[in-house]
Amino acid sequence: MYIALEQPTGAHLLTPDQEELAVPVTLRYLSDDPLAVHFVFPAWISLDDEEVTWTFARSLLEEGLDGPAGLGTVRLRPHGQAHTVVELHAPQGIAAVRFETRALYRFLLRSYTVTEPGGEPLEPALDRGLASLFGAV
Repeated sequence: MYIALEQPTGAHLLTPDQEELAVPVTLRYLSDDPLAVHFVFPAWISLDDEEVTWTFARSLLEEGLDGPAGLGTVRLRPHGQAHTVVELHAPQGIAAVRFETRALYRFLLRSYTVTEPGGEPLEPALDRGLASLFGAV
C-alpha cells in the first residue's frame, strides 16, 4: 500500500543581510521512497518561478536535529534550542532556511509510523541507484 505523508510548515529564509523571509514549506515522506524526505518550496521563492523540491536522506534529517550533519548539498545544524537550520547548496549559491525543530521532529516521528527506522527495504532504492548509474539499462 502506497502512503504519502505531507506536513505543511512555516520556515524562514535567512538572507545574507540578516533579514528573514517567511516561506511555507511542505515536508513530504513517501512510502515508495522510504530512505528519503522531501522539502517542497513554493514557486515564488525560486529563481525560475517553479516549485522546488529538495530530497535528502531521512537519516540526515534525524542526525541534523541533534547536531551538525551533512557534507554535501544539504546540511543541517541546530540553531539555538528551538530551531534547526537547513542549508541547501546549489551552483547558484546557498540558501539557509530556519525551521522550528519541533515541527521537523514531529514530521520525522510521523514518517516512522509509515516506515520504521532501519525497516526500509533497500531493493527499490538500490534499483533506482543502479538505474541512474547505468542509464536504466
